Amino acid sequence: MKKWLVPLLPALWLLMSGCTGLPAAREMGDMALLRTMGVDVSPAGVAITGSTGPRAKGIQGEGQGALILEADRESLSVACLAIQGQSDSYVFFGYVEQLLVGQGLAERGVRPVLDYFARDAQLGLGAQMWLVRADTARQALAAGGDQGVESRLETIRNDSKMGIAQFTRTAGEVYTDLLELGCGYIPALAPDGEGGAVLAERGYAILRGESLAGYLDGEAAKGLEMLAGGAQTDILQAEVAGNKVSVKMTMAHTRSHLEFQGGRPSSLKLACKVEGRLAEYERRLSDPERQELKEMLERQEQARLEEAMKWLQAWGTDCAGLGAKAAAGRPIQWQRIRESWPEWFSQVPVEIRVEVNI
Repeated sequence: MKKWLVPLLPALWLLMSGCTGLPAAREMGDMALLRTMGVDVSPAGVAITGSTGPRAKGIQGEGQGALILEADRESLSVACLAIQGQSDSYVFFGYVEQLLVGQGLAERGVRPVLDYFARDAQLGLGAQMWLVRADTARQALAAGGDQGVESRLETIRNDSKMGIAQFTRTAGEVYTDLLELGCGYIPALAPDGEGGAVLAERGYAILRGESLAGYLDGEAAKGLEMLAGGAQTDILQAEVAGNKVSVKMTMAHTRSHLEFQGGRPSSLKLACKVEGRLAEYERRLSDPERQELKEMLERQEQARLEEAMKWLQAWGTDCAGLGAKAAAGRPIQWQRIRESWPEWFSQVPVEIRVEVNI
């Protein structure tokens, strides 16, 4: 027994002294945890920008500014590897929860980025996805300065859950839409304020195939939200018999139905139900006045839907999945036109009916 102990003595001495050939385990304090990744096109191929957001370091948790790392390389994988060598800490991608893509990249195509996120062992498709409008993701991240953009993006995300901001989407949701629908939509942001330090909501970027087709703003953006359905908080104002009224819209749900004639789509019928409640009024409405208000709001909401559908049909982008939803009632006919649906969607007559409940 003593013989086998002899070779182990030098190793035990090394372990006790702290001198060992084994790789040293990294503590959390030795890691740079990236929370946001920006992707742009560059002359080299692709530009990657990573941000940690504000950091805490040391026993007392002293605050440190956001760490920004950049690399321009011929591919995403090479760029991510290059970032690893830019910090004294180990750069960890497993905490990336925000993905920003620049407009230039969206014009070229976002599919390679989504493919990479789907395949990488650390990254994943659960990150929130945003498109930086008329700018690059790198510039948007740099404008955040020491405080980073993470807090701002998290605020928009939380507000969206409560229905007081535009819809947010994960990379996985966008990826699924591109694979199943051949199109998709991404919430768009644009630098605002002094020096572009604040990222402001700027409608939705519409993707056709995997590339940018255009943007929906204002009423058209609200129309897209109604088509997609879900919680929303919006204030519509009207005047009924001299009574100024504000109505808070809280929920929208749109159902679609396809009519066929001779195996060809003849019409797409949309029925949208919107829930709202009176927020302000000068005096209590009578029943006839309430009915008049209801009809006025229905016309306003229908105009939004028509504006959104005008652009979506022009681009051939059924990014709300109206055709796929309607397929539940006509599965056989749908299978026959599914592959050519973008073309049919561009030309099929649309009938819209809106019902507002107050």
